[in-house]
Amino acid sequence: MVRIIPMASTIRPSLSSLATTRFGGGISMVNSSRRFNSLHFGSTVGSQSQHFGLKGCKFFRQEGNNKQATTIVSMTQGSTATTQENALEWVKTDQRRMLHVVYRVGDLDRTIKFYTECLGMKLLRKRDIPEERYTNAFLGYGPEDSHFVIELTYNYGVDKYDIGSAFGHFGIAVDDVAKTVDLIKAKGGTVTREPGPVKGGKSIIAFVEDPDGYKFELIERGPTPEPLCQVMLRVGDLDRSITFYEKAFGMELLRRRDNPEYKYTIAMMGYGPEDKSAVLELTYNYGVTEYDKGNAYAQIAIGTDDVYKTAEAVKLFGGKITREPGPLPGISTKITACLDPDGWKTVFVDNIDFVKELE
Repeated sequence: MVRIIPMASTIRPSLSSLATTRFGGGISMVNSSRRFNSLHFGSTVGSQSQHFGLKGCKFFRQEGNNKQATTIVSMTQGSTATTQENALEWVKTDQRRMLHVVYRVGDLDRTIKFYTECLGMKLLRKRDIPEERYTNAFLGYGPEDSHFVIELTYNYGVDKYDIGSAFGHFGIAVDDVAKTVDLIKAKGGTVTREPGPVKGGKSIIAFVEDPDGYKFELIERGPTPEPLCQVMLRVGDLDRSITFYEKAFGMELLRRRDNPEYKYTIAMMGYGPEDKSAVLELTYNYGVTEYDKGNAYAQIAIGTDDVYKTAEAVKLFGGKITREPGPLPGISTKITACLDPDGWKTVFVDNIDFVKELE
């Protein structure tokens, strides 16, 4: 079964459930940020330079010849490049960690039972929000302030969701895949891939499904501080995704493997080595550029020291901000939400604010 090595949190940790409002057909967050709106006024040079310590260019009225106009454009382009350099430098030093993954289930008690009895997780906490008609449950292999965890969302009266074809699976590191599979079978779980070497490799794996149809890859691995170790998402352009996650999210490309025999390529991205931290596994299937995302999977949450700078960096490198940075209504926790080039959602959460929330 899963063995866990206690790990002190070297990075200021996660946000709980981001204090999101209900996860019915989507995620509803209220834009309460006035500070950001006052800074972002359309000019790349003007707004982003304030966040990354640059001096904006002085703009002149276009009077006279074309040479004046060319000079102004050149100044703008130069400042934009410098802004990107400053953003890259800051993103690399920002204290980031994958905090939790959020998705919807049709029967919360049934799912909790499966995860605790079959996958060896612990129920960390549970909260009901009757006025919004949803309940959250947090599960994992260690406390939220130092481990990557799962946040389940149950919306009153909704017992089924469409997982779609874009979401892949979650990964769990276990000591013995065969024994874990036997336990899951004994508890009535569904095994979709028996234990054996991964295609094109030597690692021993198996695949199981939870009651809602979410797939879990069991990976045979020695003791690890982070058993909940992967989230696999499919993308339409792997090079584009790698560049985005490196620059906008500050992740490192840990490894890349092409499997021409099976017509797919994977890239492992993260903030630390695969055997010690949770990572994002991006999968590109040859010739497939678009997928159906369904309405079951929601998002990943990542901690940051500054949601305002994070939002600017995301925009600089091709992401779309869906929730402007600022505090959530009713609480002081600051967040920002964005989409990657494939439309996968991520929420960034202020590290210090989340520590206070956990307290």
